[in-house]
Amino acid sequence: MRASNTRTGGQILVDQLVAQGVEHVFCVPGESYLAVLDAFHDAKLNVTVCRQEGGATMMADASARLTGRPGIAFVTRGPGATNAMPAIHIAEHDDVPLILFIGQVGREMRERGAFQEMNYRALFGSTTKWATEIEDPARIPEVVSRAFHVAMQGRPGPVVIGLPEDMLTDQAAVDDAARVERIETYPGAPQIAQLQTLLSQAKAPVVILGGGGWTPQAVADMRAFAERFQLPVSTVFRRAMLFDYDHPSYVGELGISPNPKLKSRIEFADLAIIVGDRMAELQSQAYTLFEIPNPRQKLVHVHAAAEELGRVYNPHLGINATPSAFCAALAELQPPKQIPWTDATRASRADYIAWTEKPSPSPGSVHIGDVAIHVRDHIPADAIVTNGAGNFAGWVQRYMRYRAFGTQLAPTSGSMGYGVPAAVGAKRVAPQRTVICFAGDGDFLMNGQEFATAVQYDLPIIVILLDNGMYGTIRMHQEREYPGRISATALKNPDFAAYARAFGGHGETVERTADFGAAFERAKKSGKPAIIHLKVDPEAITPATTLSQIREKALAAQK
Repeated sequence: MRASNTRTGGQILVDQLVAQGVEHVFCVPGESYLAVLDAFHDAKLNVTVCRQEGGATMMADASARLTGRPGIAFVTRGPGATNAMPAIHIAEHDDVPLILFIGQVGREMRERGAFQEMNYRALFGSTTKWATEIEDPARIPEVVSRAFHVAMQGRPGPVVIGLPEDMLTDQAAVDDAARVERIETYPGAPQIAQLQTLLSQAKAPVVILGGGGWTPQAVADMRAFAERFQLPVSTVFRRAMLFDYDHPSYVGELGISPNPKLKSRIEFADLAIIVGDRMAELQSQAYTLFEIPNPRQKLVHVHAAAEELGRVYNPHLGINATPSAFCAALAELQPPKQIPWTDATRASRADYIAWTEKPSPSPGSVHIGDVAIHVRDHIPADAIVTNGAGNFAGWVQRYMRYRAFGTQLAPTSGSMGYGVPAAVGAKRVAPQRTVICFAGDGDFLMNGQEFATAVQYDLPIIVILLDNGMYGTIRMHQEREYPGRISATALKNPDFAAYARAFGGHGETVERTADFGAAFERAKKSGKPAIIHLKVDPEAITPATTLSQIREKALAAQK
């Protein structure tokens, strides 16, 4: 062991991040990990200082989605840990590799109820793949290496590591761990042969893509397979970027309020090939698309985590494989000489185009569908689009179109407040790419303070803020379940354009659809982080209906 290997725990930890190829770290500083902050001073890392721990960890989440490597966040103990919890929940639901380091009280103070002391194993145990603490600085390389393996292997997900304050200042002599790479799980030859047989027997197949662990090459391999077989391909809720919308095989997104014709085609398919996704509540239409436990369709379920196969649905053919390995193996398959579903694929594609081409008329002078279509037609094919949660996202889901992997960052968990920090994280990691965030008014103000981070690091994101003065999703549910009895959903909002300017960004207010295009161009040309504040009529609650129509229908049902 070389004497030069003797370092503090903080230095050892930061050196492990460098050894793993980490380029970006997102944090809110805290006294519980001062030794790490000191080690950052000399490290070749881009450290982004954020305004709240949830925002910092969501930025790390965005980094992971774009790079395929674990996103890295540091937060302080106690309230710092609890503030980060929403991002951990997002990463767990969305299959995102993420490592959250949390400061902890000194080892000699534990279990006394010391200042901001928490049990991280208990707190994060149900929402992470692994939650642990490092007791000995000599074991830091081992634990960090394992964390990278756990976060990336099988179904990707988050890892939480507690860092006792005194452990970080202790010294140890230890070598750095080797760089960790994702280990692919390959399908067996008999499984691929069985899939070939199933495809040769099918009359109405469909492919459904989702989940995590995808790569640009896996997306390209799936595209080639679908092209060769002329298969209809759907993506699940907030995973539209897994297949090029412009491809003749793409038939739409299976999420909240999907195209009824797409839903029907999947229900009546004779072969459904699900790749990478668990088919949870939203994409399965509240678990109605496939009967449980035995689907009517012949179900081929491909997933990187063996425990997901048969967990809900009993597959006709279960394949334990990562998306990359499975999609590469598809090159071995050959289509039948006469493909019986060609006309059905064309019809499904035409249904998708009709569903997303022209928005239905909506109340008010700002039409969200027209805004979304304008944005999609005036950004590069590699632009990154982020959003949080709320009814506003229904227009984004329906009318935005994604051309390439890594262009859509949105939480399948339905977590509000994700869009702004995700946009900041994305622009920090990929500064050359256009980054657009769609946000609702309630959604924006859950992490809107991270707009300050965008200004601090000169990250010219554009936030399109849809302001209807309420928590629209909950108001919609109220009108459906308790028509006319409105409670706790109204919001009084600031001037969001002025908010942007107060931070040093660019701000615009738009009250007519016709004015949006010019405002969008000015925002792009400003070179600053920008907010375009759209005043939206509260009646425009979904792309298909209004608040009044929901209320009237509910009242009629009570008579």
